[in-house]
Amino acid sequence: YYNEYKSYLRMSFISVHEDSHFSYQNLPYGIFSTQNNPTPRIGVAIGDYVLDVSEVKQFFSPELASCCIENQRTLNALMGAGRRVWTEFRNTLLKILSKDEPCLRDNMGLRSSAIVPMSDVLMHLPAQIGDYTDFYSSRNHATNVGTMFRGKDNALQPNWLHLPVGYHGRSSSVVISGTPIKRPRGQILPGPNATEPIFAPCKLLDYELEMGFFVGPGNDHGEPISMEKAADHIFGMVLLNDWSARDIQKWEYVPLGPFNAKNFGTTISPWVVTMDALAPFRLPHVPKVDPEPLPYLKEHDSFEFDINLFVSIQGESMSKPEVVTSSNFKYMYWSMRQQLVHHSVTGCNMKPGDLLGSGTISGLEDHEFGCLLELCWKGTREVKLGDSGEVRKFLKDNDTVILSGYAQGPGYKVGFGDCTGKVLPANQ
Repeated sequence: YYNEYKSYLRMSFISVHEDSHFSYQNLPYGIFSTQNNPTPRIGVAIGDYVLDVSEVKQFFSPELASCCIENQRTLNALMGAGRRVWTEFRNTLLKILSKDEPCLRDNMGLRSSAIVPMSDVLMHLPAQIGDYTDFYSSRNHATNVGTMFRGKDNALQPNWLHLPVGYHGRSSSVVISGTPIKRPRGQILPGPNATEPIFAPCKLLDYELEMGFFVGPGNDHGEPISMEKAADHIFGMVLLNDWSARDIQKWEYVPLGPFNAKNFGTTISPWVVTMDALAPFRLPHVPKVDPEPLPYLKEHDSFEFDINLFVSIQGESMSKPEVVTSSNFKYMYWSMRQQLVHHSVTGCNMKPGDLLGSGTISGLEDHEFGCLLELCWKGTREVKLGDSGEVRKFLKDNDTVILSGYAQGPGYKVGFGDCTGKVLPANQ
């Protein structure tokens, strides 16, 4: 398939700037509507435009159009259709958008209805998300947080290097980029020596730089997904901000982990980048040896990707966002395949559209830390917001947080766009 894919990598008849996240090599999928047609439907991003797939369904096989395009308000059907259909879907798009293919290029009437300016679209959640699981799979992040709270010698819990640690989140509060996030209220300790909680607005609100992936075909209840087949169950990736109330979490997390500190909002980017688009950015395989994973978690080839990641903050009085985090998806210790395999090893049944979060992604250097908790080192130092004159330890009301990310190819990007949320004041 990859050789066939490369044969299309000439160019599209739609002009795309080399700095655009949505290159012809990318073609991510999303769900959009317009003022003229409020029905949510499948779109494909290319440059500054969205291809309305419902308008070009005649170029797909009747079987694919019937099961995955017609009357589809989410990507769940396409996600569940499997790799053979994914390949046909993507190859058809590459063909009809090619500069050498006249079927859409030369049909001006069809172009006017099928190619929509991105500025005219409203994006929706790409899938009906049945279940959401968040992992904790960046070793640098886990080490930093463990060091803050338990000391350097006990930074990682004994299980951390043996399994991908995770917890079950709330799919109901996963929201699309641009949705405001209200500061949560909850039980917090009012001071460092307090032993009794108060009920108050969160004072230590944080972002978490993550990526998420959507499950494709599911597995039967009781039948785990093997490492050999795991990649065929991973549809594509998005940016993910798992907003965190650190003071609520500190009081509540023993013994069962995060609960209200995490359930009030998780923001994802609207465009799902396929694993085929990311294939050129797979990194060389580096086996885990100290310790070796148990056999069911061993990988024999790479499933790590070189994806540049950024977080910016724009305060209410600032004229522009300022970058506070520059990281990379390559800093993950446990891969997406390992996360999925471990999640299902008990026989847990995954379903198309389930969302799995990577956990906060942090590198080795301070500017690569994936959350304010690390950047301010538990409140002991201030984080400068560029040259704005503003500083932060944690997020203030009306701060806007912007995640972005892309893989860099020769003269093109395979990007995710932005994942944005503005903090609103807590309820009174």
